[in-house]
Amino acid sequence: MRRTPTVVRQATRSDVPALVELRRANAEAHLALDPDVYRLPQREAVVSHFTTVLGDRAGGDAILVAEHDGQIVGMVEVLRLPEPPAHQILRPQPSAQIHTVVSSAARGLGIGSALLDAAARWATENGITSLSAGIHHRNDGAVRFYSRHGYAPSGTLLNKPLCVPGHNPAR
Repeated sequence: MRRTPTVVRQATRSDVPALVELRRANAEAHLALDPDVYRLPQREAVVSHFTTVLGDRAGGDAILVAEHDGQIVGMVEVLRLPEPPAHQILRPQPSAQIHTVVSSAARGLGIGSALLDAAARWATENGITSLSAGIHHRNDGAVRFYSRHGYAPSGTLLNKPLCVPGHNPAR
């Protein structure tokens, strides 16, 4: 039996159930990396997010999906970042952050690469000159994947957790 090629296309509202499952599966994997940082978002919140983004034609963000053998097996979100305010020292640069998810069953088939290529094309066509991907430092596989596609460190984000009386972050 001949396998169909991977197709990457703009997501539609009919894709929301598959997007929700991808997001929640990705959350489960990230919980294993660091449960103090990640959570499993409520299904309703994820449905609302994807429904809103896909309904906002002027929003400037994109969600692309990858279909393989008739099933949605991956997605990439391209989310525009705001320009720095005039009082800051950073130069304005049209940029976006990307979030890529490929189902565990479809890894190793080139799905992630196809999604990154499509995201870069979409970004370029929409005037974005820089893409970034926030990756947890323990996610070695993601670091290798993005590095193979030309992503490189561009600084260090330092974090200091603070103890706030009466604040108990929910997991």
